[in-house]
Amino acid sequence: MATNTLQSLNYRHHTPPLGRRQSMECTPPVVSVSIKSNNGNQTLSISSAVKTFSLPSTTSSSSTSSTSAQSTSFDLLRSLLSANDFREADNETRRLLIALAGEAAQKRGYVFFSEVQFIPESDLQTIDELWRTHSNNKFGYSVQKRLWEKSNKDFTTFFIKLGWMKKLDTEVLQYNYRAFPDEFVWELNDETPEGHLPLTNALRGTQLLKSILSHPAFADQEGAIEEEEAEKLEEQDERDKSKQQTLGKGVFKPDYSF
Repeated sequence: MATNTLQSLNYRHHTPPLGRRQSMECTPPVVSVSIKSNNGNQTLSISSAVKTFSLPSTTSSSSTSSTSAQSTSFDLLRSLLSANDFREADNETRRLLIALAGEAAQKRGYVFFSEVQFIPESDLQTIDELWRTHSNNKFGYSVQKRLWEKSNKDFTTFFIKLGWMKKLDTEVLQYNYRAFPDEFVWELNDETPEGHLPLTNALRGTQLLKSILSHPAFADQEGAIEEEEAEKLEEQDERDKSKQQTLGKGVFKPDYSF
């Protein structure tokens, strides 16, 4: 009996240029071919496994078979954000979007831009509200939408505002996407860019993010956020005036009328 085995014929796809990558990595497809000969009978079997790009997810194969109530519960996201665990909250947000987008997205492991329309408005609003509540209105999809519109919906300008792109140390002004996850900011402080989180995969283009930001869930929230910001500015102005008045009482004013 003669046995010939040919295994592990690996090849790699051409890696997209850095300008088209956002905090991501791609796993190359693997093709395995085995040929066996036994008493003149030949058997040829070919199997392939191709992994499509996706950001890290907390989902497992068993999660797709869980009940709808379990998969779309916001309790874990609320808990993670309350603990300022923004990195895991970002992963949980991604898992929720997959669960809410439908069975096809759950089996695939990521969301097509055309499936965003199936996500209920109330669920997207809940996710956004949780992010804004636990970041003092610094994070969230509605915050990102406001910055996107202020950028005239130009995604390069928008990504720079969000801090998703970094300036390169070159003579000519150039920017490149940050590497996921180490180059992103997972803490909330004064230096954290507004709208930095949650992240959205842009490796396949910007259509997914555009669909999220254009969702009817955020059609009426922009005005409310701007009103909140205006109230904060007014409060800050009142505090500044109060400080100036307090300082003014203790300032000595010389009298030159002699």
